[in-house]
Amino acid sequence: MNTITVYSKPSCVQCNATYRALDAADISYEVVNLTEHPEMVEYIKDLDPTYMQAPVVVVDEHDHWSGFRPDNIDRIARNA
Repeated sequence: MNTITVYSKPSCVQCNATYRALDAADISYEVVNLTEHPEMVEYIKDLDPTYMQAPVVVVDEHDHWSGFRPDNIDRIARNA
């Protein structure tokens, strides 16, 4: 499996829920803090211009979502 990237912001409730769910599913990921890397906002807009909330989780160029999505986390855990 590719490394999952979670684009997030500090003190983000949905981001923290996403980290907990990924940890519980034993899925490794890296975090990119958007306040430290604002240039990544353009990358996120290019993925999908409707993404308006953190986190944005990127599994690969075709598999990504915005917000806390336990259904998607369960799906990638099953396919790992």
